[in-house]
Amino acid sequence: MSESEYQGTNAGATAHKAMPGSYQSVRGRTHGGGLRTGASAARGTGHAAHPQPAPNQTNSQTLDQPHNQPQPHHHGHALASILGPAFVAAVAYVDPGNVAANITSGARYGYLLVWVLVLANLMSVLIQYQSAKLGIVTGKSLPQILGERMSDAGRYMFFMQAEVIAIATDLAEVIGGAIALRLLFGLPLFWGGCVIGVVSTVLLWFQGGRTHRVFEKIVIAMLLVITFGFITGLFVDPPNGGDVLSGLIPRFRGADSVLMASSILGATVMPHAIYLHSTLVNDHYAPDEEKPDTRQLLRGSRIDVVWALALAGTVNLALLVLAANSLYGMKGTDTIEGAQHAIEMALGPAVGTIFSIGLLASSLSSTSVGTYAGSEIMRGLLHIHAPMWACRIVTLVPALVVLWFSANPTYTLVIGQVVLSIGIPFAIIPLIRYTRDRGLMGEYRDGLFKHVVFLLVAVLIIALNVVLVYLTMTGQN
Repeated sequence: MSESEYQGTNAGATAHKAMPGSYQSVRGRTHGGGLRTGASAARGTGHAAHPQPAPNQTNSQTLDQPHNQPQPHHHGHALASILGPAFVAAVAYVDPGNVAANITSGARYGYLLVWVLVLANLMSVLIQYQSAKLGIVTGKSLPQILGERMSDAGRYMFFMQAEVIAIATDLAEVIGGAIALRLLFGLPLFWGGCVIGVVSTVLLWFQGGRTHRVFEKIVIAMLLVITFGFITGLFVDPPNGGDVLSGLIPRFRGADSVLMASSILGATVMPHAIYLHSTLVNDHYAPDEEKPDTRQLLRGSRIDVVWALALAGTVNLALLVLAANSLYGMKGTDTIEGAQHAIEMALGPAVGTIFSIGLLASSLSSTSVGTYAGSEIMRGLLHIHAPMWACRIVTLVPALVVLWFSANPTYTLVIGQVVLSIGIPFAIIPLIRYTRDRGLMGEYRDGLFKHVVFLLVAVLIIALNVVLVYLTMTGQN
């Protein structure tokens, strides 16, 4: 775009063209091709009609005012307003599938796979930040960008695999909640699954628009309950630090441990969270709400992601260490119910009850977030704005079928995490490509070093999945 064209659109804006975040101010466009100003470009599609202040301004001053007028900066307030989306995404990392994978791993192999969990959590920090970065810079979600750039056949095929991932995700969350309700109240699994479905649908009423912050607060509150519920046992029976550190040495113990490592990976790096985070950073703000500039958003998002996933990683590690320390070698602990009974026997009924409450909170929060992700995938890829309750039914029904017929729901959870692991490359590879795309990201595109690191992470995940498929097909699992 020429200088004269830019001036013709925003008179007097040339004095600000060197301001941070100005790339979005120049390149942002609506669906109709019209030029948008910086904050409107950051907000994504559908908001070009609302005039927005310049990227670095936190008051109502506009670009055509004198540029030498003093402008207040509210960096602390801006940072506080940014925090939240990563904590919603982090709920996906502490869902009942994580409970099943981590407890089974600890009870069966002790501290052997601690290194897999730590590595997966470090990778998830990079991946989730990249998803948030894509959403902040472009104002669009990853599914939305895919839907705009793929052919019709490609969009439908991509949606089919993403929907399988969404069903596998909800499978873990609904089953985990049903198990928690049976442990707490003796409710049959099928009816417990129905209760989880109804309550999670009610929670989704708060998602989006001006009540979205309420939805975030509810999910974060549940995340705190999950944390308390899953780490309490470590205070009652603390593990040996040397034993935990020994688990940081990379190694396997037979083909089954590789399958378990893949399950941990699928439970820790969640495909639907990768799709969703690019939406959360934009849905975090109401349509007419002022946003910080792009650089502030990216800086705040880094803090948000690190804090949120550090908390989620701590919870996951606590689950594995709890099982390795208190349940290792005990029979029947490779199921969630067996593990809960073993915890009651080893640490007391109070700790067992707290564990069940944490499991219930994990289910309710993560199944709501999973349905939210499924809705965004459908909207972005198929351009269909389906009601949230319809998306809820699509993923809930398969979980209820499994609860009605399955004799071992916990093993179904573990297999579900393996399916999630297979779906990770489909989310990561487009993310790698788009965050390096100058046309999409401009000055915020990934540098060469980060791009190479991101590629290595993807290669590692894909290689593990190839091993998984081979072991499964040859019957060595």
